[in-house]
Amino acid sequence: MSEIGVGIVGGGYMGKAHAVAHASVGALFNTRLRPRLEMVAASSPASAERYRAAFGFRRAAADWQALVADPDVEAVVIASPQDTHRAIVAAAAALGKPVFCEKPLGASLEDAIAITEAAERAGIVNMVGFNYIRTPASQYARRLIAEGEIGEVTWFRGEHTEDFYADPAMPASWRTSGMANGTMGDLAPHMINAALALIGPIGAVMAEVETVHTDRNGTPVTNDDQAQMMCRFAGGAMGHLYFSRIATGRKMGYIYEITGTRGAIRFNQEDQNSLWLYRAEGPEAERGFRQILTGPAHPDYLPFCQGPGHGTGYQDQITIEARDFLEAIADGASRWPSFRDGLAVSHVTAAALKSHATRQWQDVAQLKGDPK
Repeated sequence: MSEIGVGIVGGGYMGKAHAVAHASVGALFNTRLRPRLEMVAASSPASAERYRAAFGFRRAAADWQALVADPDVEAVVIASPQDTHRAIVAAAAALGKPVFCEKPLGASLEDAIAITEAAERAGIVNMVGFNYIRTPASQYARRLIAEGEIGEVTWFRGEHTEDFYADPAMPASWRTSGMANGTMGDLAPHMINAALALIGPIGAVMAEVETVHTDRNGTPVTNDDQAQMMCRFAGGAMGHLYFSRIATGRKMGYIYEITGTRGAIRFNQEDQNSLWLYRAEGPEAERGFRQILTGPAHPDYLPFCQGPGHGTGYQDQITIEARDFLEAIADGASRWPSFRDGLAVSHVTAAALKSHATRQWQDVAQLKGDPK
């Protein structure tokens, strides 16, 4: 067992979550590497110092460049805005440092390609942050599908819906400027990642992207409020995905429904400790969806709690990510989801935007520039 100095770029919503995860992951999972909160960087030295004192870092950095260059920072976690990811990964890769980058990889497909190329060229351990798919329930759903428990998948419906901008009177902010901060850049990647993880590669999409509230208190909105897309998976299944930040009443609508030839699965992140499973077996009069409460028998539940049905929470998903990142570093090999997996999400997002612009089906594989 040995220490590793971790530097986190960003101290806000996700920066705090990663700091808490790295402070607790060793005790929960008995990892071979025990993270030391070495340094934090933020939008200003004053902010970094505030986060240092609040979260228990040893030091605050003047900027992200100083954090990445510091010899005592042996692994970098990026929890800053999308448009900063490319430069930070490039700097860390040049020094051979492992990188965990929050989703999406960058502000564009071009960013995602460049980030993946930089990491793979340098041979560094890399991971991208898709935390929702790591709940014990979704990990179990993934296992059921892979083992053929619901037969051949014929249909997938997924959504990521929230209502933080449902009120038209909400003022404009950084979230309403630039496509990278809109619904397709912010919420869609999570559900696209879920579709890829649960069902497999997406072959083609037909998408529609919409800005419902085009003006907020006199400030034009330059990105999207909601989007939908039909898709055809490479394995043959049909699908539909919907994303919205104006879905009134929906707080964490990471929801999927999967239909197979011998069963079906339903999941809702607002009830993240339940999975609903239907098996096409037994007398017809006794068939129906059955609620499965997660417990120690499900993936990555036991380290947090010994009681079935007691449940895990949002922060626990981030801690599972931290475990995977540390174990990847210890093994010297990237784990799922790597930057290459994050790039696959960016390809689908870019295909959806191109489909919307052309009003035509778009083959995902036709997008050029994928790093070899």
